[in-house]
Amino acid sequence: MVANLYRSFSSWLNEQFFLKKLDTPLGYIMLALMAVAMSIIISSLGIKYGLLVLVAVVGLPMFMFCLVDLPFGLTFILFISFLVNFIKKYVNAPIGIAQDALVFIMFFVIIINQVKERDWSFAKHPVSFWVTIWILYNLIQGINPSAVSQIAWIYTVRSVAGLILLYFVACYAFKSLDVILKTIKVVLLLTFASALYGLKQEWIGFSNTELAWLYSNPHTLELFFQWGRLRIFSFFSDPTTYGILMAYTSVFCSILILGPYRIWMKILSGICVGACILAMFYAGSRTPVVLIPVGVIFFTVLNFRKEMLIAVGIFFVFGTAFMLKSTSNPVIYRIQSAFVLKNSQDVVDVRMKNQELIQPYVQRHPFGGGLGSTGLWGRRFSPGTFLASFDHDSGFVRLAVEVGWIGLLLYMIFIFQVMRWGIYYYFRVRDPMIKNLYLAINTVFFMLVIASYPQEAILQVPTSIIFYIYLAAIVKLKDFDENFKEDASSSVQQPKNNPQLNTVDV
Repeated sequence: MVANLYRSFSSWLNEQFFLKKLDTPLGYIMLALMAVAMSIIISSLGIKYGLLVLVAVVGLPMFMFCLVDLPFGLTFILFISFLVNFIKKYVNAPIGIAQDALVFIMFFVIIINQVKERDWSFAKHPVSFWVTIWILYNLIQGINPSAVSQIAWIYTVRSVAGLILLYFVACYAFKSLDVILKTIKVVLLLTFASALYGLKQEWIGFSNTELAWLYSNPHTLELFFQWGRLRIFSFFSDPTTYGILMAYTSVFCSILILGPYRIWMKILSGICVGACILAMFYAGSRTPVVLIPVGVIFFTVLNFRKEMLIAVGIFFVFGTAFMLKSTSNPVIYRIQSAFVLKNSQDVVDVRMKNQELIQPYVQRHPFGGGLGSTGLWGRRFSPGTFLASFDHDSGFVRLAVEVGWIGLLLYMIFIFQVMRWGIYYYFRVRDPMIKNLYLAINTVFFMLVIASYPQEAILQVPTSIIFYIYLAAIVKLKDFDENFKEDASSSVQQPKNNPQLNTVDV
């Protein structure tokens, strides 16, 4: 009954908005009412509330269409994730909660569809099993006896376990290679736009609203203003999140340049690489700079060929020369300092002392102190406690403290499974495009795993959204390789013997 009503409503919504394009009496009435409402609100309350109403008027139909067309829903969520922190600087609205609610509702739509379809093949994979285990473990954290605040768990579980439902939504939505490619293009397009906006901040300047946001918090200003200049952050909350996004996207696009794509696609990828690298430099964070050679090394190990070794060798020679060159430029000096141990030794020492300080607590609390017990939520919901004042400075350390060493172990097994299957499929698929995408995604995942030790890389928006979408791509891409078949004995797929597709056409 519910499934039939949902399909009927979906069909009507699609007909009214996308086939007839509101060119009906009902559409005229709706548009007239919206125009009158906008005029009244702007004249009486001001332009700010008028914009809020406009967002609601435009956003509600798009929200509904996300439930009808899940690939469009993925695009919409990506768009929100890139702009959520940007919009918050202008309007105080619960956009993040709305995004999380949309993910949950889209997942609920899949459950409704299964009432009729009864096909769970999209979720039958070892990675899906560990995703489920991770979600359940975080839900159980809601009754953690060591947790000081249950409200902190509610706020934190959304980002740690709630958004991961997007993995199942993407697995269900990725019913063709074309859908996967379009979603990846959206990710790259939004990243390129954020790179350009960051360069605008550097070369033209920040907006008045952005400057007001910076100067409203002395601690934020202190972190952003270094070496006599303001570090750029584009649409996001901080330069480090921005820099990490630029780093792994630049490596991703560099690998795409080597793939079997049209020349104009390679040119656009090269432009994106240049913009991302430049934006990463101006962001001024050390971690993203270190991630570039990390990604190059991992790429070389997977794609171990003579010409690649020569190219990588040249890259490291020129990179080393650049790092050793003396300079008075604050941007270049900041980049060079990432590879000079004495310049970063103080930071390393502080983090090692913090980890040494927290080790006894982690050992005594196998299930941790509860989600949201550290960081921002810890200071907000459990102020004055030991964990609230603890500066974890690491995604893995945060997990060890909040969900315990058992939770950290489960998470590391989950990450291991992700890397294992990604690499497994890379070496067994034969389609050149799919093989190239596996190489790019695996490299990005390895970079994010390494970045999660000094930073909270994977849990930060929009990287968290991208991570779960790419994770679904890893599981689904091999299904579209015609030379990859199911092996009944191992429940994994094996490639057919096709000597014409043994190498990637680069």
